Amino acid sequence: MSIVPSSTQVLVIGGGPAGSTAATLLVREGFDVTLLEREVFPRYHIGESLLPAALEIFDLLGVREKVEAHGFQRKPGAYIDWNSEGWNVKFERLNENQTYSFQVRRDEFDQLLLEHAKSQGVKVFEGTEIKSVSFEGDRPRSATWSQTVGDRNTGEVSFDFLIDASGRAGVMATQYLKNRHFPSTFQNIATWGYWKNAERLPDGFDGAIATVTVPDGWMWAIPLSDQTMSVGVVMHKSTYKEKRNASLQDLYAGAIADSPVVKKMLAQAELVSEVKVEQDYSYTADSFSGPGYFLLGDAACFLDPLLSTGVHLAIYSALLAAASLASLQRGEVKEEQAIAFFEKSLSQAYLRFMMLIGAFYDKNCQSENYLSMADKLTRLSSDQVLAFMHLACGTEDMADAQNPIPNSVFGEIPQQLRERLSILHNQQVSADIKDQSSDMLKTNAEFFEAVDGFLSRTTPGAGDDLYVVTQPRLGLAHTRVPALQNV
Repeated sequence: MSIVPSSTQVLVIGGGPAGSTAATLLVREGFDVTLLEREVFPRYHIGESLLPAALEIFDLLGVREKVEAHGFQRKPGAYIDWNSEGWNVKFERLNENQTYSFQVRRDEFDQLLLEHAKSQGVKVFEGTEIKSVSFEGDRPRSATWSQTVGDRNTGEVSFDFLIDASGRAGVMATQYLKNRHFPSTFQNIATWGYWKNAERLPDGFDGAIATVTVPDGWMWAIPLSDQTMSVGVVMHKSTYKEKRNASLQDLYAGAIADSPVVKKMLAQAELVSEVKVEQDYSYTADSFSGPGYFLLGDAACFLDPLLSTGVHLAIYSALLAAASLASLQRGEVKEEQAIAFFEKSLSQAYLRFMMLIGAFYDKNCQSENYLSMADKLTRLSSDQVLAFMHLACGTEDMADAQNPIPNSVFGEIPQQLRERLSILHNQQVSADIKDQSSDMLKTNAEFFEAVDGFLSRTTPGAGDDLYVVTQPRLGLAHTRVPALQNV
């Protein structure tokens, strides 16, 4: 299909995991869906480690067999060596249906999902960029587009609903809503490269991700199916600036030398790529949806490479949006109810992960602190280790979406999160950057405006009686029969 239609029921901006997942779920529910992707796939992307919760969404997409058959590296768990404490997180302890996940080359994985979307009936146009969005009041109604390759055609498409899955570019959040906020304490810089012939973890754990601390930050080591290993180091930008006299390659090599675990894995390995670098800011929009639109994945928020939450939040937000839109279109919920449910569910997942990641970044925290916090933020298990696993594996989020009982997580977050970020701020303010301290506090204050917005929109009654159902159709269900009028 070479010509973008002049109208569509749902326009999806972006063909990454969030966009392709939402588009596929919606077209399987009978929607007319058009997806515009700026790049031509396959294209490189970092973020290669998936969580076990993905398996359930793969089943809903009808893509699990394709993912299984592709040959991605199976991921049985994670090895965590944090502040001199080491332990294995084995997914087999969860349940029989979610005992593993995958380590993926994102160019291959993202293309697989996008090609599957095409096979399901999504009208996909690659090499096509959104240039502007037009509104009726607060509701987006049409978008102009331009081809980045080929004939360089331009045009306009009108729509009933907009799914913004445009990644960090965040078309809606950055260009129109102007509602993106950054906590300075999570402004990290990542450097990484790919190694051949790296040693893997022992004892049948060879496909697991290794996450280890080093004096200046932490490192990941992700084994991939082509026998390469993705190895990265993450440090706060203030630490990075302190070491700016060293070259990027020297910073990277120095971190490897500081980690006995990673150093041993790479002792006989060869670096087969350039060393890449990216500023890895955490951010969030202060709202994720509104009249006629939903922000998904990185277009809505991004946390941190720690715990590998990127793809999870992308496809989880896509599930929430698709279920909300499906029930809205069928007249089962009002638009304000669908928006409230989506806001609460995605906000809860984002803030809960931020609480857990914040504890890991606290230099004084030990494993009992992470486990105790996990116990407060989950309802799936009274065992602290299993509670942590359910949070870190994304299965807690899936249970929340499909369970109408309100979670107490929002009662735990406000003061604890403020205290946690205050501790991290104080730890990060070294002597030569104290003059920047007030700016850091200001950005944190702005970020908490967004957090307060989450909390104000998730008071009792705001979507608390709604939950996701997948049978007989994808949508939202009520704990009680609603009295809908004028839908």
